[in-house]
Amino acid sequence: IASCLVGSEMCIRDSMQTDLSGQGAVAPAPLADRPAAAPLVSVEDRKVLAATLVGSAIEWYDYFIYVQAAGLVLGSLFFAPFARENPELSLILSFATVGVAFLFRPLGAIVCGHLGDRYGRKRVLAATLILMGVSTALIGVLPTYAQIGLWAPVILVGLRVLQGFSAGGEWGGAALMAVEHAPVGRRSLFGAFPQIGVPLGMIVATGVLWCITALVGADNFMAWGWRISFLLSIALIIVGVFIRRAVEESPVFLQMRSRRSHSSAPLGTLLRQHPRQIAMTTLIFVGNSTAGYLLVGFFISYGSRALHMPAQQVLMICTLAAACWLGTTLLGGWLGDRIGRVRTFQVGYVLLALWAIPMWWLIESGNPALFTLALAVLSVPLGLTYGPQAALYAEMFPADVRYSGVSAGYALGSILGGAFAAMIAQSIISATGQSWLVGLYVVVMAAVSFIAVTLVKDKPGTTLHAD
Repeated sequence: IASCLVGSEMCIRDSMQTDLSGQGAVAPAPLADRPAAAPLVSVEDRKVLAATLVGSAIEWYDYFIYVQAAGLVLGSLFFAPFARENPELSLILSFATVGVAFLFRPLGAIVCGHLGDRYGRKRVLAATLILMGVSTALIGVLPTYAQIGLWAPVILVGLRVLQGFSAGGEWGGAALMAVEHAPVGRRSLFGAFPQIGVPLGMIVATGVLWCITALVGADNFMAWGWRISFLLSIALIIVGVFIRRAVEESPVFLQMRSRRSHSSAPLGTLLRQHPRQIAMTTLIFVGNSTAGYLLVGFFISYGSRALHMPAQQVLMICTLAAACWLGTTLLGGWLGDRIGRVRTFQVGYVLLALWAIPMWWLIESGNPALFTLALAVLSVPLGLTYGPQAALYAEMFPADVRYSGVSAGYALGSILGGAFAAMIAQSIISATGQSWLVGLYVVVMAAVSFIAVTLVKDKPGTTLHAD
């Protein structure tokens, strides 16, 4: 994907180069500050885009495989007493374990951001990938409530904490590796590559669950087949670490290290000098996070349990929606370089608010085609409010606290938005019987994010290097 999309731009730029022979040699500009018209897509650029995309996709596969399993099987296996007496309560508790991991994202963001600002983005990214893979694989061998009783949900929550910690540190590093390697005029597009790791991870996760269900059958999937999807993480992590090892460290961090300009206490500096930026990055993300995690985890469970659609059919619908989300995220990254990051976000959140309630009329029909249409249209505002995020956030913080800042804002936005979105949605429907009220909940969150991004000044040409 990285080679095809960016390679086409390389050919166009190469044809636009001017012959500078006879002029004095000029040292090349730092990678992140090279002009957009420069012949930029080198072998190293492709490695960076591939590494941020593949690593992010693998990390989010691990995360999403749990979210989707929570809606399908984990409630009955790890909260068995509640499943027998109150199936809806066991489902809510299962979704609550999804939210618990979000609560530890800020800790991961703080620790990994601090380490990334002091010791480099590359090392921290490798560590978060390994931690996520190990915790995911351990869930695949975890005994259920019927086997070890109360220890089963306790250990499950503990492994979810490790997943949350890892996810909190992953996004900021991947986003900065892409954006800090990018030319000024293409930061938003480059920054969209780790972003599409999210829908790509969802595609792989839902695709794996669909294949396993089709191969072993529904009964065997409930008994043992679901474990295969978690154990596959081991192979994926080996691939991801191998790819990321081949990538050079961020040029911005290398410059800071050579000038000894990194902060000795980036977290303290961040909290003292940039509280407004933390608040804005948090609120900008809550709308996207809320709707995104409904797509990721809730709709699969809702379609199969409430609408009684075949699980394989719902998984395929959500896979198609994720594919649309991947495309619209790239579109959002491209638009962020053309019309500005803030304007792209604003358009996306207006569309999200307009679609959040009407989509439920299509979903409630139980018709597979209309269900697919509802989620495909939802992917448009999701992509527009996700594609330019990495570039916008990177440009809001100085280099010495950037990893800490973008990670903290992303993690906190995930808590206020997506952490308990599935649980809240299920609670709303259980209490009122009116699914469209979930859409109203999404509208409110989209409005909050629209106001927040409107208060931010776009800085597409600002330098990302240390002062």
